[in-house]
This record gives sequence, C-alpha cells and structure tokens, in this order.
Amino acid sequence: MMDLGSLLYLGVTFGLFAIFAWIVIKTYSRKNRDKNEVAKYRMLNDD
Repeated sequence: MMDLGSLLYLGVTFGLFAIFAWIVIKTYSRKNRDKNEVAKYRMLNDD
C-alpha cells in the first residue's frame, strides 16, 4: 500500500495536470479563440 507522502504527491500531480488541462481547453475553445485573435491583430495596426 502507498504511504501518505506518495498519495499526497500523486494528488498534487493530478491536481496540477487538471489545472493545466483546464487552461489549455479554455484557451483553445472556439468561444474564446476570436477574442484572443483580436489582440494579435490589434498589435499590428498603426496608431
């Protein structure tokens, strides 16, 4: 059986992976893609 330290390490690892996956999904979702692209093209406009 796993000891408490191993379980805690495993929990933190899965937690960080879940946060990373949530950030990736939120960034690349269709709903937010257009909003993220606007900033890229706004930077290229002359003021």
